[in-house]
Amino acid sequence: MTTTTSPPAVAPTVAKPVGTGPTKKRPNRRSTPLTIAMLAALAYFLLPLFWLLIASTKSTRDLFNSFGLWFSDAPQLLSNIKATFAQDDGVFLHWLRNTVMYAGVSAVGAALLAAAAGYGFAKFRFRGDRAAFNLVLGAVMVPTTALAIPTYLLFAQAGLVNTPWAIILPSLVNPFGLYLMRVYAEDAIPDSLLEAARIDGAGEARIFFRIALRLLAPGLVTVLLFTLVATWNNYFLPLIMLNDPDLYPITVGLASWADQTQNGGAGAGSDMLALVVTGSLISVVPLVVAFLMLQRYWQSGLATGGVKQ
Repeated sequence: MTTTTSPPAVAPTVAKPVGTGPTKKRPNRRSTPLTIAMLAALAYFLLPLFWLLIASTKSTRDLFNSFGLWFSDAPQLLSNIKATFAQDDGVFLHWLRNTVMYAGVSAVGAALLAAAAGYGFAKFRFRGDRAAFNLVLGAVMVPTTALAIPTYLLFAQAGLVNTPWAIILPSLVNPFGLYLMRVYAEDAIPDSLLEAARIDGAGEARIFFRIALRLLAPGLVTVLLFTLVATWNNYFLPLIMLNDPDLYPITVGLASWADQTQNGGAGAGSDMLALVVTGSLISVVPLVVAFLMLQRYWQSGLATGGVKQ
């Protein structure tokens, strides 16, 4: 009699849901020296702004007689702002308009020129391209103050001194922006996309303005912000180029107010020093607003440019 043995029963396997297993905790890594260094850097950058905000609420007398990093007994920020815009028949507002015009036109023009030149260096090959780009890199190392006097002599011969063009035209040339756009264009614009556009019959100008410029937008905003800040804070070039107070930017205008305070012997009894401090605070506000509005564009531009595609 033959007996058959049935195979042993196998217990069914139940699949565990994903994520229910034991998870490893990330090590909580902290570096005390790095934390201290970060706090020191934060204080280095924010402390002057905090002092400027506090000082703008004080009179000239309180600037000398009260603690610099705290408010006085009688804050007067609004009255200081009103007095700043009313001083010398509202010339501060005129300086502010000049600065916006100089910085805005220079930033847009420099960003477009840097994008066009960077795109050309990145996507076209021509005789002497490496030598020309090395010349651009060498120009990055030249300080702008060393070029101020030759630029003045050149503009004097052209009859452009004491005109807005004396500030705008030199600011359009941005070697660092060109270098940045060239590095960014190499990875941001695929060669296959350009070849497809050429096969479809698009010209080089149309390819640049309709395709390349859109892909270069984050890097373009980065160059625009750098040029905007550089032109907004430029002091030496307007100082030697402009003689008419109606053409002054904020930097030169506030410096002229400070000179009046020192040369006139006003000292602590005059309100002019408080107006200079308040005007400095007002001049910082547009730059802060510009960075807050455009930060997502230039941050993505720097991040994308640092990743090899």
